[in-house]
Amino acid sequence: MEETLRKVSEEVERLQDEMVRTLVELIKIPAISPDYGYEGEYDKAQKLLEIIRDWPFDRVEVYNAPDERAKNGVRPSILAYYYGQDGDKSPRIWILTHLDVVPPGDGWTVTEPFKPLVRDGKVYGRGSEDNGQSLVASLYAVRALMNLGIRPKRSVILAFVSDEETGSKYGVEWLLKEHPELFRKDDLVLVPDGGNPDGTFIEVAEKSILWLKVRVKGRQVHASMPDKGLNAHRVALDLAYHLDRLFHERYNARDDLFDPPESTFEPTMVKNPAGSPNIAPGEHEVVFDCRILPGYRIDDVLGDAKALVDEVKARYLKEFDGEVLPEVEFEVLQRLDAPEPTPKDSEIVKLLREALRKLRGREAIVGGIGGGTFAAYFRKLGIPAVVWATLDEMAHQPDEYARVDNMVEDAKVMAALALL
Repeated sequence: MEETLRKVSEEVERLQDEMVRTLVELIKIPAISPDYGYEGEYDKAQKLLEIIRDWPFDRVEVYNAPDERAKNGVRPSILAYYYGQDGDKSPRIWILTHLDVVPPGDGWTVTEPFKPLVRDGKVYGRGSEDNGQSLVASLYAVRALMNLGIRPKRSVILAFVSDEETGSKYGVEWLLKEHPELFRKDDLVLVPDGGNPDGTFIEVAEKSILWLKVRVKGRQVHASMPDKGLNAHRVALDLAYHLDRLFHERYNARDDLFDPPESTFEPTMVKNPAGSPNIAPGEHEVVFDCRILPGYRIDDVLGDAKALVDEVKARYLKEFDGEVLPEVEFEVLQRLDAPEPTPKDSEIVKLLREALRKLRGREAIVGGIGGGTFAAYFRKLGIPAVVWATLDEMAHQPDEYARVDNMVEDAKVMAALALL
C-alpha cells in the first residue's frame, strides 16, 4: 500500500500543470444562481463534461433539476463513476463539490473576478477556492488512478452539483428527493467545502440554521410629528433588541465540539422605505442569521420569538381608521434542522485521519461548525459524511484565490481514501 500511495502521489504531482489549466478554464465561466439574477450552472456543467469526455469513467450521468429561471430551464448535476476492484459491487465513497459560485462583489484588486490569474502559486478568481479547488482536486485524484491503471478498493463517485450557495434546493436536496436510488446506507461521503489552512480539521457536525426576517408595519409620518403615525423603525429596533437578548439568554448552552461553542444570533440586514431623514417609515425589516446548537429545536426558538412579539406590540398599540397597528410578520428565509453528527469513530473519519497521517504526518482534530454544508443532508439519512479540505479560507472574499499546493496535496488525500 505504501508503494501504491507513493506512485499515486507522484502521478498527482505530475498532473499539477493540467490541474491549474482546468481550474482556470472553469473559473472563466460564471455559474451564479438565478436567485441573484444570473443564469445558473448550465454553461459550466457543459465545460466540465467537455473536459472529462474522453476520460475512462465507467459511467457519467447528468441530472437536471427544473428551474425555469435558469439557462435552458435546468440546474444540472453531474455524477462520474470510477469503479473499484469489484466493479459496481465495490464499497463506495462519494466526493461532492459544487459548480455554483457567489456573485463577484466589490473590492477586487489582483484581477477581475472571472478573468483568472495564476501568480505566486495561487489561482485568483471568483470560485477558485469555493469550490473550484476541491472540484479539480477530486477530478485529478481519480485521473491519477486512471493513468496508473489502478482500480481502488472503493468505487469513487464524483458529484458536481448545482445550487449549494443558495440552499441546495436544485442540487443535493433535489437529487436526494427525486433520485433516492442513487444512494446507499453504507456509502461514505466527503464534502471538501470547509477546512483550515493546514488541513487538520475534520467537520462532523453542524448547527441548525435559521434565517429569520421580521417585518414590522406601522404608519408613515413626518418625523417632526411622530404622534400622528407609528414609526415602524422604532418598533423594529425595540423588537430586534429584545429578540437578540432573549435568544442569547435562553439559548446559552455551550458545546466545545463547535467553534464557536455557543449558538449565534446575528442581526444582519435591515430595510425600510424612508428616503429622507425627516420620514418616520411605515415599514421596517430586520433579518437574523441564527446558528443553533443541535440540542435546541428551531420550533422553540420561533415560538419564543412570536411570544415576545405580543409583548412589544402591546407597548406601541395604536388604532388608525379601524386598523390596529403595529403588525409583525415572520418569514423564514432558510431553515435547516441539524441532524445527528457523524460519529467520531465512523469509517470515513478513520480513513481520513489515516490518510492524513500517512501522507502528511499530521493528527487531525474532529469538530463542528456553525456554517451549513450539504453534508447535513446525508447525515439526516444516516449516511456518514465529513467536511474536509485544506483551505486558506478565502471563500466569498474579493481577490479570492486557490493555493495550488493545497489543490495538489488534497488530491493525494482523496485518492488515498479510495485506496485504504
